[in-house]
This record gives sequence, structure tokens and C-alpha cells, in this order.
Amino acid sequence: MMGCNFSLRPPPIHATIFPQNKCIISLGKSSMQIAIKIALTTLIALFIFVMGAGAGYAVRDYVVDDQPDEAEVDSLALYWEVWHRVEEQFYGEIPNGPVATYGAIRGALATLNDPYTLFIEPEPAAEEKAQLEGQFGGIGAFIQRDEAGKVILDPMPDQAAEKAGLLKGDILLAVDGRPVTPDMPTEDIIKWIKGEIGTPVTITVERAGAEKPLDITIERAPIETPSAQWRILEEAPKIGYIQLTSFTERSNKELDRAFEELSQQGAESYILDLRNNGGGLLETAVDVASQFLREGVVLREDRKSEGERVYDVRAGGKALDQPLVLLVNGGTASASEIVAGALQDYKRATLIGEKTFGKGSVQLIYELSDASRLHVTVAKWFTPNNNAIDGKGLTPDIEVLISEEDRANNRDPQLERAITFLTENK
Repeated sequence: MMGCNFSLRPPPIHATIFPQNKCIISLGKSSMQIAIKIALTTLIALFIFVMGAGAGYAVRDYVVDDQPDEAEVDSLALYWEVWHRVEEQFYGEIPNGPVATYGAIRGALATLNDPYTLFIEPEPAAEEKAQLEGQFGGIGAFIQRDEAGKVILDPMPDQAAEKAGLLKGDILLAVDGRPVTPDMPTEDIIKWIKGEIGTPVTITVERAGAEKPLDITIERAPIETPSAQWRILEEAPKIGYIQLTSFTERSNKELDRAFEELSQQGAESYILDLRNNGGGLLETAVDVASQFLREGVVLREDRKSEGERVYDVRAGGKALDQPLVLLVNGGTASASEIVAGALQDYKRATLIGEKTFGKGSVQLIYELSDASRLHVTVAKWFTPNNNAIDGKGLTPDIEVLISEEDRANNRDPQLERAITFLTENK
């Protein structure tokens, strides 16, 4: 039995900002990801296999029967001719086998002129998988940097760090004996702390009132990365605000909980914030769009070899009638645009903000023999009304820009406009 699931995002890791100026030790946006998340934001198709009790899903394996034929071997003869000359004559150091192989693969893929067809080495490939699953091995603590670059820790309730004795305000000095310096990138610190579930990590902290640094050994545990946050707006107590930062396997269940809690608190309308949401699982995007639609098509997909495939609205939506605003901007991409495009086509929601990124292609992920991954563009997708958004993006119904002055004064005119719109259009 085989079905399809879909996803987005390149492999880098870091800490998701949660809340302002804090980082949850998780998979999220690293400095590298911030730099390339728009350029390499991808909508990826993951093939699911049912493999027996206890099995989850496996990315499509394309190893055993994919040996090159004689013609393909002959076509690579020139490559080996060049590389053997390099090995014989090159004055400098020759990279080892995997480094050279990975470089050759990237060079071949670059000839396709498609930034979304890419090769990912084993370590970041594993991080990508954990990111899409929304879970990894960590200690369960927030990180905050002060002006001097010190790393201040804040344990999450009932997580491993708190249970091991970490206190809010402890300053991180070292991880497994390796010193943490003020100029060290936060993502490097997180890499040290993260690890396989069940393995120990010892952190050294400075604690107010303690005479000397303390060593705290913590067993890494499953840490679930939230993709949604929600609240009733203080300035508009009848409006429920939901920020969705990615589309993971857990997102739709989080939305179910958000609607239940917000409705109990009196929400009569909703703001769904998709700004800077680079995407995630396509199947989750279909589920999210279906939270607001009774029937119809969520998106259409056109594959070179298979023609059109239609993804229909799924029953069971929790917010089918309440007034709805979507906040979007240039960082709203791929799976986020699927949701926004469907709700805009059906006039189910009003889009407020800035034009979205415009990512309308689909990629398959193949897991290779050494646990590396290959993303291959295989299709384009279109909105229910057959609008192509690739390279164009979605134009909001109400355009509201955020100026540098707004940012400097911590103002959010897009959210303010959404509140005004819902208040005036009850």
C-alpha cells in the first residue's frame, strides 16, 4: 500500500524564535536557512510505505535497481579521464571519496538550472527529516543571548532540562567540556546540545548565588517543535490570532486545539498569520485549508508523466463560517501559498499584507544509500482556479507594507489592519 505526502524546506537547522528574542532548542531557521530559505524553499513529495507494525514512513528508496547501464557508464568516461589526471598531477591535497562524489553530484545538478533540485548530505538530511516530523532529541530549554553575547537558559516546563535541575537564568558556560564563547553562533551551540534521544549531555552553567560553576547532566529526550501559537487578542477579545510558522505532521492537530481553546474563550473570527512561513508538508497544507472550506479543490498538480492530480477539500473543518483574515508577505511560500491561494480563490478569506514569494513547483525526496537525500522537481501546482503562482506570488486583497520606522517602533500595521477589517466587517 502506498500513498503520497509532501513537504518543503532545505536541510539547515537552528532554533525557532519562540517567543520574541528567544530560541527554542529545535529544528528551525539557522543563519544559513535564513539566507537561502526563499531561494531554496521547496515543495517536496515524500512517498509513504506501510512497512508493518511500528513502522512510520520511509522516503522513497532508489538504490537497489538503479545501477547505470552501459551507455551511462560510457558517458561518464570523460569525467573519470579528467579526475584521474587530477589525482595524478594536482599539486594540492585531493579530497576524499565522498567529498569529491558529492561535489560531482552538485555540479551535475547545477546544469539543470533549478535551485530546488538539490543534493543533501547525510547529516543535514537527518536534520531535515526531524524538522518535518516536528520532533528531535534535545534538553527542552529556551536560549536567549544578552547584549554581551552570554547564553541565558530557560527550561521548558516538565522537560528534561527542568527535571535535571536547570533553572531559569542559568548562564551556559560549556557543553560536554567545550567552552561556549560570546562570539559563538547560536546554531553551533544548539548542534552540541542536540543529539540522539536517550544519550546524555553535560552542560556547565553559572548560577546566581553559586560559588562555582555547576555541571548538569541531562538525558536527551524527544522535544516536539510547535508549529502553531495562538491567543485571544487583548485589543480585540472576539478575535482569535493563530500564527503558523511551518507545516509539519503535527500542525493540523495543533490547529484543532487552537480552534477549541479560542472558541471557548469567545473568538468569533480569526486571523491566520502565515508571514515568513516557508511551507512544509503539502498534505498538511490540504488539511489546514480544509479547516476553513466545506467543499471544492485545494490545489491542482500537473506532472510531466502523470498529468493532473486534484487535491480535494477534506471533511471535518473546525472554522467553516467564522470571518477570516490571512496575513501574508514575501516570506509566505509554497505550502503557505497553497492555503492562501485556495482561500483567496473561494473568497473564504481576505489576504492582508504583501505579495507572497511565488513557489509553485513540487519536489520528490529520494533517500539514498548513504542516508543522503536527493530533491527532484517533478511537477507544478496551481490554485483551484488554475492560477499559476510560480515566480508571481499571490497579490493580497489589501496591501499593507511595514516600514523601517514600524520595525524600529515594534509596530505591526498589517496586524492592526486585520483587526480593523474584522471589527468593521462583522
